[in-house]
Amino acid sequence: MTTLQIIIVLFIAFEHFYFMILEMFYWTKPQGLKAFGLKLEEAKTTKVLAQNQGLYNGFLAAGLVWAVLIKNPSVALFFLICITIAGIYGAYSTKKNKIFLIQSIPAILGIILFLFQI
Repeated sequence: MTTLQIIIVLFIAFEHFYFMILEMFYWTKPQGLKAFGLKLEEAKTTKVLAQNQGLYNGFLAAGLVWAVLIKNPSVALFFLICITIAGIYGAYSTKKNKIFLIQSIPAILGIILFLFQI
């Protein structure tokens, strides 16, 4: 793995650890409400779902870190593809393009770096 590939993979892992923390621990707090554009009552009713979603984001981040630790581009590529698909579906299902920009675009950049060995 090149230095640039490692940097982008770790950046995306950091993003997903951050999403995990927001969704699992700050969903009903001011930081979570602001980040996801929610009202407190709405956040309270969806808190358990958000925590589950946060757990999955943590798994994605852990997979990316694992790929770097074992220096395996195929593992990194697998998790980047998973993140891209999740971002596309999230943007489609919520009608919020911000999800695509924040989640899928960095992962697509990572995929390009791996496919073209940059």
